[in-house]
Amino acid sequence: MAEESVSTRHFTCPLCEATCGLAAEVDGDGRVLKVRGDADDVFSAGFICPKGASIGELHSDPDRISTPYVRRDGELVAAGWDEAFAAIEAKLAPIREYGDRDATALYLGNPNAHTLDGLIYLRGLAKALGTRNVFSATSVDQLPKQVSSAAMLGSGLSIPIPDVDRTDHMLILGANPLASNGSLMTAPDMRGRLRALRERGGRIVVVDPRRSRTAELADEHHAIRPGRDAHLLAALAHTLVEEGLADPGPLAARIAGLDEIGAAVAPFSPEAVAAACGIGAADIRRIARDLAAAPTAAVYARIGTTTQEFGTLASWLVDVLNVLTGNFDRPGGVMFPLAAAGQTNSRGPGGRGRGFELGRWRSRVRGLPEAFGELPASCLAEEITEPGEGRIRALFTIAGNPLVSTPNVGRLAAALDKLDLLVSVDCYLNETSSRADVVLPVPSPLERAHYDLALYQLAIRNVANFSRPVVEPDPAIEPEWRTLLRLMGIAAGAGPEADVDALDDLVALEVARRETVTEGSPAEGMDAADVLAALGERRGPERILDLMIRCGPYGAGIDGRAGRGDGIALTLGALEGSPHGIDLGPLEPRLPGLLRTPSGRVELCPPLLVADLGRLEAALEREPEPLVLIGRRQLRSNNSWMHNLPHLVRGKDRCTLQVNPIDAERLGLADGAAASVTSRTGTVVVPVEVTDSIMEGVVSIPHGWGHDAPGARLSVAAERPGVNSNLLADDLLVDRLSGNAVLNGIPVAVGPAPDPDRSAQREPVAGPV
Repeated sequence: MAEESVSTRHFTCPLCEATCGLAAEVDGDGRVLKVRGDADDVFSAGFICPKGASIGELHSDPDRISTPYVRRDGELVAAGWDEAFAAIEAKLAPIREYGDRDATALYLGNPNAHTLDGLIYLRGLAKALGTRNVFSATSVDQLPKQVSSAAMLGSGLSIPIPDVDRTDHMLILGANPLASNGSLMTAPDMRGRLRALRERGGRIVVVDPRRSRTAELADEHHAIRPGRDAHLLAALAHTLVEEGLADPGPLAARIAGLDEIGAAVAPFSPEAVAAACGIGAADIRRIARDLAAAPTAAVYARIGTTTQEFGTLASWLVDVLNVLTGNFDRPGGVMFPLAAAGQTNSRGPGGRGRGFELGRWRSRVRGLPEAFGELPASCLAEEITEPGEGRIRALFTIAGNPLVSTPNVGRLAAALDKLDLLVSVDCYLNETSSRADVVLPVPSPLERAHYDLALYQLAIRNVANFSRPVVEPDPAIEPEWRTLLRLMGIAAGAGPEADVDALDDLVALEVARRETVTEGSPAEGMDAADVLAALGERRGPERILDLMIRCGPYGAGIDGRAGRGDGIALTLGALEGSPHGIDLGPLEPRLPGLLRTPSGRVELCPPLLVADLGRLEAALEREPEPLVLIGRRQLRSNNSWMHNLPHLVRGKDRCTLQVNPIDAERLGLADGAAASVTSRTGTVVVPVEVTDSIMEGVVSIPHGWGHDAPGARLSVAAERPGVNSNLLADDLLVDRLSGNAVLNGIPVAVGPAPDPDRSAQREPVAGPV
């Protein structure tokens, strides 16, 4: 191949939350030859992880579908786009005509947070369906953090982010950023950043039932019993108050509830919680004292603390500690990004708002609460199977695989068979989409423009980076935004032949209208149609993104004359001319401007959360379960769809049951042998990995595996299917406040797997499940 036929294309990796800048070498035929880190990227500075290096494999994966599929005579067969949309209309029309809007439902997967198409157009699809039955991966992940942030600050996306690069002390609970690359903390190269923290004399303390990769790097690791993080956090807060170490600093005048927090955490002395947590009272007091004594400090917690029984309380208590130590909205503590586009808490009067209401409606069967317009995914199956008004008859899954990612997937699999219509928008025929009536493909990540609307709102530094498609889009695959608009047209009753461009104008006009009535927006007072006309000839998500950027905190305005006065006046065109991104500076204090609480203050003791402390106290009297299951993150894995890439699944089997040597001896388990793991909802057989990296009384299986479903077409993943840990996750176990799934601390019984050649088998042991 002639050297001059190879070009380098710069882009942002969309595969996880780190938003790393990458450089792809592409030949004249559009083949991706190599992917490396972009050394000139303003945020990631050349860092790359195995997932980013494998994005070329994802693009060229022969299992990735490029044509719609329609079910005929029980089999999915390739079809044309018009035929596929006509099939959807034929099945949806009778359901829509019945008049029950809640008979339709949406399930939105995690990748939607990484695409412009999903973030911009799914709102319109949900509105066209008119259903209250919207579910997403949020309620099997970070929902408790959003609820606690909204209760304290008035907005679910006002999430405090650790100022990693300037902090002196970091307390990390239930998180493994060396494997996740940061989560609810957009931060490329977390290993390098944490090493730099220690090199400048800082300290890292990790609390986790496992000695994770992050724990191995830390100064201290404390193993905690799963599900007890809220007890530990309350005890740390108790110590700060009791020993006179609480000092919110200048923020005190903007905090409501300072006088109440001492009484709220009074029952949770270190001595009271030590046995429940598995961490000694002296250690708890020392952790609190070290946190208070550090020049700056940040408390950070993630999925291990949110996917548990007290997820919302734990999420709240993390920020109680950040407030009490004077590290809230402070350099080196936890702070709030100011994103260039899409930041809902950056405009308007600020400092005061309507606040947050949880449970504006509830699920039909179990009465679980709505949060931010969604119901908990744990109740999806029952909402399909339970007869009556509002029973879900049609389900649309968009970039989601709930048969791998949600609790009690055995029950959900049976429920999906009762649907009148299942439509999946996906790049694979996976465990869920292979059951669909219609499957609609999407372009690969390299065939679409990219900007991280959501993740820059969670970043440790303010940056902006826009990527053009790395390769020419496959003309056989409709852009996802056009697919979503066609579905929107069908849902609205306009039929499969609805004018997509007219629908796009409708969505864009609604975004423009919101800008024209937003106080402080450059478009305030303008006519929405005039706003769109001023943007030129762009269509689709790029037109709307340009509008958001122009009206954002660094934007040039509609006429290009605005800006911050420091030379920064962003437009989409300006980002297109900056392939390595634009650095917008370190995080700066944003209180009180981002507050949207009715009081105009930080609500340190929201009544909703304080009222739940009684349940937390009562749990201190419970006997611990003999054996519980937790999940674990892996660097070369990100949800279920990354397991079909050879580069990411090579090497030894990673879907194993990690078990402590003491438990292994007690249970009769041998390293490398098979174990049977049973919960209330199911049983799996999984290889054993005996390791002292996990505490006694706890076993661990990674999430996202179990690729042996009939009908799925994932050839690489099928060679190493692993087991689906969500066969064991109990859909009846939820965080009572938010409805979020409990995926950590699941009671299980474990024993050697039955040998079909032997008549007498040892039964799994560990207590009742």
